[in-house]
Amino acid sequence: MIKTVEWSDEGVRMIDQRLLPTEEKYLTFRSCEEVAEAIKAMVVRGAPAIGVSAAMGLALGTMQAVGTSVEDLEQDFDYFCDIMSKTRPTAVNLFWAIERMRERFRRSRAAGADAEQIKKDLIEEAQLIFREDIESSRALGRFGGELIPDNSTVLTHCNAGALATAGDYGTALGVVRGARDAGKRVAVIADETRPFLQGARLTAWELQKDEIPVTVITDNMAGHVMKQGKIDCVVVGADRIAANGDTANKIGTYMVAVLAKQHNIPFYVAAPVSTVDLSLATGDLIPIEERDAREVTHIREQRLAPEGVSVANPAFDVTPGELVAAIITDRGVARPPYTESLRKLVEG
Repeated sequence: MIKTVEWSDEGVRMIDQRLLPTEEKYLTFRSCEEVAEAIKAMVVRGAPAIGVSAAMGLALGTMQAVGTSVEDLEQDFDYFCDIMSKTRPTAVNLFWAIERMRERFRRSRAAGADAEQIKKDLIEEAQLIFREDIESSRALGRFGGELIPDNSTVLTHCNAGALATAGDYGTALGVVRGARDAGKRVAVIADETRPFLQGARLTAWELQKDEIPVTVITDNMAGHVMKQGKIDCVVVGADRIAANGDTANKIGTYMVAVLAKQHNIPFYVAAPVSTVDLSLATGDLIPIEERDAREVTHIREQRLAPEGVSVANPAFDVTPGELVAAIITDRGVARPPYTESLRKLVEG
């Protein structure tokens, strides 16, 4: 089992995804501010993993707060929530986790808990979110595995595996693992996913460890490979899904969905229900994170682009729900019309 993030007595421990696949290094973050910076710097990434990490960061910060009264603790907790909310704006699991921790604080306070008990309750809640994420990806994998034909090849974009969750299965790669565990033969073609190369660095690393056949292609090869008949379906993750099924995922996903539609290849989205944002009617309302230009102009320390050139670096794009054949969640599979099916899964 890949341990993406975990709680320890020293702090929140994460595998540094920036160094993979050449170095497997674990870092321990000892304050809420450090955890927030780790999320922002993409030490940890992937919507479910961001949510788990945020919850642990809030628990850690609150545990270290020095105020003895509940009022002082609440003030500190609000400060930590504010810091955490500014890390990755597109990933709705971040805000879901913050709100869930807020709700646990409110319940504990309403029950008459003192400051020390509230701290314990928040640690318990963060660890519960961690355990639920593991169970969620397993359930999602089982549902999604049923959609994958035997002896098939899946195209995926970015990394939506164990590294994008608390560990173990993942979302899009959880579907692949679910198919494999059901006895099906399945191989993966992984888009390299520029500019941060999560497909080449992370997806390929995970699948090699699991001994699942994987071939890496550059992003601009996807249409050619589809035209050759080498892809049976596409499975991607999500950072936020609007009520109508519009899906924000790593930049380049929209192009893959359009190509899949052109070649009559089913395009599936895999994500837990915590990634569904019913408050947004369409994907036009999803905030798109703009990241540092250096991610485009450099690969690590090596400059590729001319000094001073203008750069756009949106981290995500939005795929319209009309291009999505099904949305695979930990509570079942949603199909069009998504305004009805997603609401049933989220509220049911």
